[in-house]
Amino acid sequence: MSVYLAGLGWVVGAMVAGALIAFLVRKYGLDEGRMDNNDAAGQAFTIVGGLHAVVVAFVLISLFDAADTARDNAYEEAQAVVAVAWDADSLPEPAKTDVPVLARQYADTVVRQEWPRLQDGGPMPDGGWSLVQRMRESLDATDLPDDDWLVNRKTDAGEQLVKIYEQRQARLNSVRDNHIGAVVWFVLIAGSVIFVLLPNLFGGTKQLTHIIIVSTLAATTTLLLFAIFQLQNPFAGGSKLGPDAFEQAITRLS
Repeated sequence: MSVYLAGLGWVVGAMVAGALIAFLVRKYGLDEGRMDNNDAAGQAFTIVGGLHAVVVAFVLISLFDAADTARDNAYEEAQAVVAVAWDADSLPEPAKTDVPVLARQYADTVVRQEWPRLQDGGPMPDGGWSLVQRMRESLDATDLPDDDWLVNRKTDAGEQLVKIYEQRQARLNSVRDNHIGAVVWFVLIAGSVIFVLLPNLFGGTKQLTHIIIVSTLAATTTLLLFAIFQLQNPFAGGSKLGPDAFEQAITRLS
């Protein structure tokens, strides 16, 4: 199902639930003293709404930043894969032959094997780590003549290999680290329920107006929670970062 249709379904469901609760409260609830509750209920609504908005904003901003960071890390990793292949191409054997081939295999492994696991959260295969290790071993086994330019190329290749390791680790960690914990979800959901139910304590508005207010709050709050849920994994859901950077790297290394 499309993420937009799923989101629309949740929003519509929340609107219906909110409207039904507002209707039942107005139809069967006690009207006595409700007008007198407006001042106290208004203060409580302001405090709860403000605190809830801060928590939701903090979570959303952190998830948006994490998605941007994951995208930047993926492109830096792919660029390092191309750079280490180009540096190794200037070196003597075995790095001259082995590293460019291994670099292309690494980019292909990321696209074909690892990216689907990033999207579904499944166990990550070890092929990528093995290829990084083989590139390091090939560089270590390459002996250089007394040539400063070649020494610089090998040093640059080693630095690019370290960057591949660092960005790869950051990419794998981003799937696990971005998930919202149970405590935070409890705060978000409980705060949303309280925020939507508090307007039922107000009096003075017409029934239709009251229903519209409560259902709108329910729809807006649900939309924000749905956005948070979709943004947890930057490689799936609403973010759905694709392997474009590594596909471009494969093209450059072909």
